[in-house]
Amino acid sequence: MDDYIIQLIDVHKSFGAQRVLRGLNLNIPRGRTTVIIGGSGSGKSVMLKHMIGLIRPDQGQVLVDGQNLTVMNDRQLNQVRTRFGMLFQDAALFDSMNVLDNVSFPLSEHTKKPAAEIHQVVAEKLRLVGLPGVEAKMPNELSGGMRKRVGLARAIALEPEIILFDEPTTGLDPLMSDAINRLIMGTQAELGVTSVVISHDIEGAYKIAHNVAMLYQGRIIAQGSPDQIQANPDEVVQQFIHGRAEGPIEVI
Repeated sequence: MDDYIIQLIDVHKSFGAQRVLRGLNLNIPRGRTTVIIGGSGSGKSVMLKHMIGLIRPDQGQVLVDGQNLTVMNDRQLNQVRTRFGMLFQDAALFDSMNVLDNVSFPLSEHTKKPAAEIHQVVAEKLRLVGLPGVEAKMPNELSGGMRKRVGLARAIALEPEIILFDEPTTGLDPLMSDAINRLIMGTQAELGVTSVVISHDIEGAYKIAHNVAMLYQGRIIAQGSPDQIQANPDEVVQQFIHGRAEGPIEVI
């Protein structure tokens, strides 16, 4: 039997008249990297926020290790969220804090570790992401790629079981995108975490994913290994992964 750490079952979500998720079903295997692909505005980020309980579905279930997030109160949700780390699209660093304070923020908020131990943890996480010794720098002194790596260091500070990545390579050049993808692979391998990555970078997705799922019109229409996705005969899948303007997906 497959071991799924996250399950979305018949999830529906609308914002006013706009239907975003329309009966979405998705299983995330434990200890693996799953990449979610799909067009802009297809609901990928909305789906990701359901996984961590930031959005509740209008209908359906979101299970984390069999626990249903949709019936939890805020205290219970906060407890589940400690199992997650999240790297936002823009890294979401606090501009008024230096790197040390940014990375240590979740440790200060959720643990009672003394300052010296927190500083040790921060130094180790920065080493893991290839940025030793930058604790005193401010976010405006960092390149885009460095900001992403500091964001990842903060995401793994509490040693989460699950890391969610919202378009981690957006806005980066090809070399830095490859560096971030290698970092995602290295983090997964070294820490044994479950990674869920939203990405437009198809080649990068093939490189880092154990499992790829395509979101289209509010549903997962294909899921499998990178090889299985490339061989999928569905016209929508083929149009998207090859970046063709002509096909069933309307390009507006």
